Amino acid sequence: MFCPLPLRERVAALRRRVRGAGLRRHREAVFVREGYPSPGSQSLATLSRKGEGEHKPHIDLPFRPAARYKRGMSSAPPTPTNRWTAPLAGMAVALGDWSLFAARALAGVTGRAFGRRELLRVSVEVGANSVGVVAITGLFIGMVLAVQAYGQFHTIGLETSLGAVIHISVVRELGPVLAAVMLAGRIGSAMAAELATMRVTEQLDALACLGVDPVKYLVGPRFVACVLLLPLLTVLADVMGLVGSTLICLRVYDIDGYHYWRHTRDFVKVWDVMVGLMKAVVFGGVLSLIACHRGFNSRPGAEGVGRAATEAFVVSFVAILMIDFVLAMLANSVYALLWPPASAKVI
Repeated sequence: MFCPLPLRERVAALRRRVRGAGLRRHREAVFVREGYPSPGSQSLATLSRKGEGEHKPHIDLPFRPAARYKRGMSSAPPTPTNRWTAPLAGMAVALGDWSLFAARALAGVTGRAFGRRELLRVSVEVGANSVGVVAITGLFIGMVLAVQAYGQFHTIGLETSLGAVIHISVVRELGPVLAAVMLAGRIGSAMAAELATMRVTEQLDALACLGVDPVKYLVGPRFVACVLLLPLLTVLADVMGLVGSTLICLRVYDIDGYHYWRHTRDFVKVWDVMVGLMKAVVFGGVLSLIACHRGFNSRPGAEGVGRAATEAFVVSFVAILMIDFVLAMLANSVYALLWPPASAKVI
């Protein structure tokens, strides 16, 4: 009766086959570089007869051996142009690799390449376990804004306008940005470390050997969980920021509550809330893809796992700030097109 080998033995056998094939290709490349035919193509007797009349026989190849063997290497000294263009080329290559990785992950989302149980597990980790840190962050951000802004507004007699200024800042900018940063620090680093550990222990290779695309199977649920749950965490951060600023303004500085909430109602619109939620959706998708990409491309060893987690947070943080600037400019332009400001009449 046929008994299939265990998964570990199958992976070990596959690695031996790949290692043997790589050794043979390396040996053939050395022979081609030196100008001799590859082993096995001709016998040693034929090789010795060809070597009697000439030192190196001429072989017609469809490629240049030097270009094949020294691809990407140059013996020329570095020039100022290369010194400036090399980092830009590296950034372009990294961006293209990340784009292809994101396309594969989105294909896994549309094709439902993962199960509901995995999505539920990741959603609990992303959403429920992040409520505390996001709530505390939003609460104290609102309180700090109220404390710092009260002195300047009280000097000019506009302390009742603090509600409008603080609330619109929290809803449009600070709420989604801080929630995304907290998620990148807590969940993004954990995702990168988990996937990097799976890469180091060859669990990703085992999934590929079983016919499962690891990008679609592992990145898909993490992407969906971050996209769906970061807007909810942003709403929580906005509410806690409003609560913190209101407590400081009304209970500590005794600002009139009627005018405080009236200015808030006049200046904070539904458009501002929708802009903040749109930013949260984009931030969630980008930080999840960056964290998973860093985990899949980590270096071997424990140092590689730690470096992958660090790179995931740093790159996600910079990307969040850059995307926030672009989305803010885009939102202002769209708002000006939809609701153009009334032209001032000069008398």
